[in-house]
Amino acid sequence: MAKQTRDAEATKAKIIQNAMLLFAKNGYDATTADEIAQACGVNKAMLFYYYKNKAGLYAAVMTHVLDAIHEEIITKDKCCVSPIADLEAFIKTYAAYCDNNPYVSSLILRELSDSGAHLPEMMFASLRKLFGLLSEILREGEKQGLFHNIEPMIIHFMIVGTINLLVTTKPMRKKAAELETELNTCSDCDIDEISHYIFTKVKLMLEMKQ
Repeated sequence: MAKQTRDAEATKAKIIQNAMLLFAKNGYDATTADEIAQACGVNKAMLFYYYKNKAGLYAAVMTHVLDAIHEEIITKDKCCVSPIADLEAFIKTYAAYCDNNPYVSSLILRELSDSGAHLPEMMFASLRKLFGLLSEILREGEKQGLFHNIEPMIIHFMIVGTINLLVTTKPMRKKAAELETELNTCSDCDIDEISHYIFTKVKLMLEMKQ
């Protein structure tokens, strides 16, 4: 029984990983269950045995992605001693995760470009957790007099939107820099530089009293 359980978990993990890559590359509508099954080396019946249909698999993929980011940020935040350190950990952890898993930003941006057309309730819950985590950091900073005039949703999109766009446009920015050498596209910036810059500018904005 233990071996069967391990095999099932391994199969599910393989399905999630391959589906994640295909959804990121082609989008939800253009990705078929047959393509996912073929990439995983399983038949479609097995695919639907673990995940009821394509929509169920997509929901599982997005929930997996968002929950993984959330857990990494939570782990980093446990080592922090102030809202400012929490904010830095949030930005740097999110940026590092997306840089190590570039398909994540593609998935999120594709879904946002479709106005959340394929987002079921379980995915909204995962999105809320991530937004809620940042909101809590900002509210605590405001409570302590460190941050002022906060608008959590706008700040959330400023951070994650900027990171997602920089990750997904990296090849395009490199090509643009090669074609026009005087154009600064930040093509040589590594993710640590990018996340530090975003943190510094957001922190400065939040600290300003208006």
